Formats: sequence, C-alpha cells, structure tokens
Amino acid sequence: MAARKGAPTAEDLSNVEFETSEDVEVIPSFNAMNLKEELLRGIYAYGFEKPSAIQQRSIKPIVKGRDVIAQAQSGTGKTATFSIAILQSLDTSLRETQVLCLSPTRELAVQIQKVILALGDLMNVQCHVCIGGTNLGEDIRKLDYGQHIVSGTPGRVFDMIKRRVLRTRAIKMLVLDEADEMLNKGFKEQIYDVYRYLPPATQVVLISATLPHEILEMTSKFMTDPIRILVKRDELTLEGIKQFFVAVEREEWKFDTLCDLYDTLTITQAVIFCNTKRKVDWLTEKMREANFTVSSMHGDMPQKERDEIMKEFRAGQSRVLITTDVWARGIDVQQVSLVINYDLPNNRELYIHRIGRSGRFGRKGVAINFVKSDDIRILRDIEQYYSTQIDEMPMNVADLI
Repeated sequence: MAARKGAPTAEDLSNVEFETSEDVEVIPSFNAMNLKEELLRGIYAYGFEKPSAIQQRSIKPIVKGRDVIAQAQSGTGKTATFSIAILQSLDTSLRETQVLCLSPTRELAVQIQKVILALGDLMNVQCHVCIGGTNLGEDIRKLDYGQHIVSGTPGRVFDMIKRRVLRTRAIKMLVLDEADEMLNKGFKEQIYDVYRYLPPATQVVLISATLPHEILEMTSKFMTDPIRILVKRDELTLEGIKQFFVAVEREEWKFDTLCDLYDTLTITQAVIFCNTKRKVDWLTEKMREANFTVSSMHGDMPQKERDEIMKEFRAGQSRVLITTDVWARGIDVQQVSLVINYDLPNNRELYIHRIGRSGRFGRKGVAINFVKSDDIRILRDIEQYYSTQIDEMPMNVADLI
C-alpha cells in the first residue's frame, strides 16, 4: 500500500453534503480527534493530511462506541475511516481479538488488513487476515498466538469461530465493509451465523458506497439506535471521473474497439470489466492471440494465482487487467485512471463501484462504456439514477487521462 503522497488533500471531498440522522459533529482535522499519539503519527506517515468528509463525521461516533451506518463515495477513504476508529478503540495490552471486520471478497479483506497494519505501524498491533483458499493450519497458529483484529470473509471466519480457534469473548466491534453486498442473499446467513457468537453488547459498523432501502430496513435486527451518515444519491457520481460511451452495434465489434483503444489503456493502468468469468477468459485469450499484453482475474482462479496477479498489477508490472465484479468493490490501486465496461453491469449499484476503481481519492479518471443498441436503455437508466451525463467518447480520449 503506497502512502498517498501527492494525493490531493481532501479539501474538495469535505464539502459533500451529507444527510444524516442527527447532528453529527464535523471534526476538521485529525489533530482535533483526540487520537493516540502513535496512531496520529501513523496516519500522517501514511500520507493523509486532512480527513475526508466521511472521516470528519464517522470516526468520532465509532470511537465513542455508537452503532454507525456510513455511506460515502468510492475513493473517499472509507477503509481508513473504520481502520482509524478501530485502532483508536483497541486495548493493545490485551492480546485477544477485539474487532472483527468482514468483507465480501478475499482481496478486500487483505487490503483492509494492509491499511490497518500501515496506519497502526507504530502501535504494535496484531491483525490477521482470515480468508478461504488459504492454509487452515496457518490460520489456527496465528489466531492461537493472539490477534487484536481479524479481517476476513464470512465463511472462513465462521469456521474458525466454530472450531473455537477464534475466541469471541473479547470482541467489542463488528465491521461489515461493502455492507449492502454482505447483507445480500449470498452472505446474509453467514453474517447471522457469526453475529450469534458475538457478545450481546457488540458495536456494529456498516460501511458502503451504496445502501439500498431494503438493506437499511434489515439493519434494525442487529443494530441499536445507529447513527446514519449518508450521502445524497445525486452526489454519488464521482466528480473527478469523466464518463463516456462507445456505440457498438454488435457484440463482435467490441473486440475491435478495445484493440483500437489499447495504446490509450497502457498510458496508465486500466481495468476492463466483463459480466462473466467465461467472458473474461475468452477476452483475455483473444487479446493475447492478437499480441496484446493483458492479465486477468476472477473468482474461479486459485487464491495463489489471484494474489500473484494483484501483486503484479499493484506494482505496475501489468498495465491492463480484465476481470469480473470480484474486482469492482473496494480494491484500491492508485495508478488506475481508466475503467472500461466491456459489458455494462447488471445493476446500477455495480456501475458506481466499477467506475470508482479509477480516480481514487479525488484524482481524475475516465470510464468508457461499450454500449450495444439494446444497452442504450440501461445506460440512460444509469444516467438518470445518478443524475449524471455520459457522453459519446471523443477522439482525443487519451488526452483526458
């Protein structure tokens, strides 16, 4: 995780209008948050200068022990929001698990662990990542040693709790990252399984860029009088990201269009989204046959391979990544400034998560949507939903990146 040196300050992010459930105090600087000295030094060393809007409003209520539902744009520092609050709340002299952080994908769980360890670098904090597809024995050994924080995916975490390797008696906070995904059909049961094993007074924090109404309704089951810190929807489009479409009448034309764009892609780093794993494999193969260098990743690949590909992409060794929505949420690679939707996403929420991979933390980014004639309707729907404008791609798109 490179420090965010040279990142624009959060000045422009801190004037987002929030719609909140009560008067939430806005704390303009990290210094004014009464944080532990070592944590404060960790925050500045990480490259943060001023808290973003979500950080100014959410860190304090979480530290105070309130249940919090926080929603903010992609790339505004949500991970750091709860990481800072977690680190402030820890009792590091007690070597037991005090915070459990659950995410929908393994990559995201790993990334959260990295952010926590970076920010808590001077605090001697133990944070273990607990995800499927990895060695069970290693998990057991690490948990036995004692971990202040566990960041993981629900399946493996529940397994560890059931085996009594992950002891829950000292847990005081449960964080659900990308909460709308976590409370969706796939994970809902697993979350409840884990939740049942936690002490009754456990504080719950939900974080996401998108929180549909039905998810918010569900929260009453396991949250107590939560503070809601929400962004109005029309501010959810990502200001720094220019969005374009390319009209492709037929599916076959998308490939040629992508080849024409390849030189533009490699100026920076680009992520190309397809809707299925099969399409990712097919497109990767076809690009390589045409002598283009690309890497690819999806959920059916072995974990080791996924890690390797992520590592290369983060290091900038590969410039173009073709992937499914496993990559759409929360993955933060600083250099990505171009996202291509080879297929338009299946729902409106995913659109924001995907294009939010570019233009992280207020940087500029470009999103290009390949649109077949029967997709125009979906595109217009996305435009309306986020009250944004998606124009036809100009010829000089490379100059905008």
